[in-house]
Amino acid sequence: MTVFVDTSALIAFLDGEDPAHGVCREAWRHAVLKAEGLVTTDYVLVEAVAVAQRRWGLEAARTLVDEYLPLIEVGSVSPEDRVAALGTLFTAGRRHLSLVDCVSFTVMRRLGIREYLGLDPHFEELGFTRFAPAG
Repeated sequence: MTVFVDTSALIAFLDGEDPAHGVCREAWRHAVLKAEGLVTTDYVLVEAVAVAQRRWGLEAARTLVDEYLPLIEVGSVSPEDRVAALGTLFTAGRRHLSLVDCVSFTVMRRLGIREYLGLDPHFEELGFTRFAPAG
């Protein structure tokens, strides 16, 4: 199974004080060992680097890029995915649902991915399953 990596997981990996840090790191370790692949989008990459740089500086962004990204296939969002995601965003009409999330949902559906590594409850609201270590 392929697992989609969300911004929320990448940020929790970097933030040792985040209450979900340990759970996310364990899920990450398990996903790297057991999943057929880890994927994300260039939108998630841009968002995660921006958040890391704003919160902790360029070294945190560099850690994200150097330590985590080599293990994730980063796909470019197509114009069709972007149009579909904008439609989802505007149809949902929810202030706290982001375009990056809607792009993630669109790409996951297109690729047939059901599981995600992250903390964002919007994924589960839309029928996806949070990846967690077995046991």
